[in-house]
Formats: sequence, structure tokens, C-alpha cells
Amino acid sequence: MATRRVCRECHRVLDSPDQQTCPACGSSSLTEDWAGYVVIAHPETSEIASEMEVTEPGRYALKVR
Repeated sequence: MATRRVCRECHRVLDSPDQQTCPACGSSSLTEDWAGYVVIAHPETSEIASEMEVTEPGRYALKVR
């Protein structure tokens, strides 16, 4: 299994290791060096989403290096 890549800008976990840009924010700054994983289903009512400044549902890394 390939290592998942994460956007350094918005912390979104990408669906495919072949993606060259983040579909959420358009950034091309991606990394495989990250830790922690959270799935946010309802960002409008989530305290974690509020703390992370996430406004869209999805999978996010908690720590990105």
C-alpha cells in the first residue's frame, strides 16, 4: 500500500498518491510526513473542525511536517 500524501496548507489527506495538487485548496505543497488522522463529518458543529479551521467535511491530518 502506498503512503498517503497530505496537503501542507489545509491538512487534507489526499485520496490518491498520484495526485499532484490538493483538490480542496489547489496547493501543490504535499508531504508524506504527517501524524494523526481525523474524519470530520459535520464541520459546522465540530469543536475539532473549529480549532483546525476546517469548513468542509473530509479526512485531515492532525500534525503535518
